[in-house]
Amino acid sequence: MEFYTFNKESGKQISKFNSDFIMSRIIQTDKATNIGCMHLDKNGIVGYHQAVVPQLLLILSGEGTVRNDQEEYIKVQAGEAVFWEKDEWHETKTTEGLTAIVIESFELNPSLFMPVQKEI
Repeated sequence: MEFYTFNKESGKQISKFNSDFIMSRIIQTDKATNIGCMHLDKNGIVGYHQAVVPQLLLILSGEGTVRNDQEEYIKVQAGEAVFWEKDEWHETKTTEGLTAIVIESFELNPSLFMPVQKEI
C-alpha cells in the first residue's frame, strides 16, 4: 500500500493559452482503464477483499480509514491517494462519509506523476 498526494501544493501552475490554474497530475495509461466515483455515506464500507487489478483511490471529500493485510487502519482525507497492487488485500471505511475516484488498470504507476507521501 502506497500513499500519494494530489493536493494543490503538489500541482504545477499552468499559464499556456492564457490560462491560470494549478494542475495536479495523477496518472496516464495506454491500456484499458476503469474510472469510477465512489460515494460512501456515514459508516460506509468497502469490504475487505483482494484487488483484481492495480487500484488507485483518490479521496475527493470527507475522510476515512484504509488498511491492507496488516489490520492497522490509516487515516486518509481529501487530496490524498492510496495505491494497491493486484491481489493486495484491502478495505476502506468511513464514519462521516467520503467521496473518491477509483482508477483500475494493469498499467498504473502513480509514482511517475504524484509525490509519494508514505509507504506501508
